Amino acid sequence: MAAKTHSNIATSKDKLVDDLQMVIADAEALLQATAGQAGESAVAARARIQKSLHVVKEHLVDAEEAVIERTKEAAKVTDEYVHENPWKAIGITAALGLIAGMLIARR
Repeated sequence: MAAKTHSNIATSKDKLVDDLQMVIADAEALLQATAGQAGESAVAARARIQKSLHVVKEHLVDAEEAVIERTKEAAKVTDEYVHENPWKAIGITAALGLIAGMLIARR
């Protein structure tokens, strides 16, 4: 079940990132479409939106880099554990496979 929950969380995160990228693209398209609009309020609004978009893009890149770094670290720790404890790893994997098989067979 933990693997399924982790998979659901990863899927949700991926969807969130995709949605944020779509919002950014839409906002950029809106800025381009209204570039010919005159007036102080339109210019000020475009400037605020551009600044906000820049900040959001930076945060998105930072978050992506953090996720990649944590994933690499988790893979490294797992690899070290498996090399130090091969029989425990085999036992844990077999137990998880058995549990997953039983859960799948229930449905």
